[in-house]
Amino acid sequence: MKNLKTLAIIAFAALSTTVVSAQAKAKNDGKKIDVSKSNIHWVGKKVTGQHEGDINFKEGTLLFQDGKLTKGKFTVDMTSIVVTDLKAGEGKEKLEGHLKADDFFGTDKYTTATLNFTKVTPKANGVYAVTGNMKIKEKTNPVTFDLTVKGNTATAKVTIDRTKYDIKYGSGSFFDNLGDKAINDNFDLTVSLQF
Repeated sequence: MKNLKTLAIIAFAALSTTVVSAQAKAKNDGKKIDVSKSNIHWVGKKVTGQHEGDINFKEGTLLFQDGKLTKGKFTVDMTSIVVTDLKAGEGKEKLEGHLKADDFFGTDKYTTATLNFTKVTPKANGVYAVTGNMKIKEKTNPVTFDLTVKGNTATAKVTIDRTKYDIKYGSGSFFDNLGDKAINDNFDLTVSLQF
């Protein structure tokens, strides 16, 4: 009889552990982004105008707990950077080559950039204030932005100061007498995620 009680207790404990683990798994929901449908659109401005283009994700995950966003981690394929406002033969290839060169992102050496969320605070229905560490060219700096989650999509607008990542080419903050050759330190990113 004693052995039967012991077996019953062990079986109950094992069942409870399984149920608790299943509940914990249901509450913590990691969602991988679909890299083929997710995108970063960039805009860089200068005195005489602006250029824009796209960059692809290599991978990314958003973590939800009880339906609320808690974390995020992303890797961007910097070698995928393209210019979309110029056509072939209009300087598109030249600008793309310059963006990939050491003056800018040095993609031969620094093939990826990363973003890891360090703090996520709910603001309104589906809107979160996010603080994260952005790493570009082995330099890491904090960034803050709002992320809006709706269904299986998320969007954000992020402004990055390129000079914090040792990208100083054409910056009026570091070089004098640039005139109309000056390029803004900040560039804007519009991030679209599908998961």
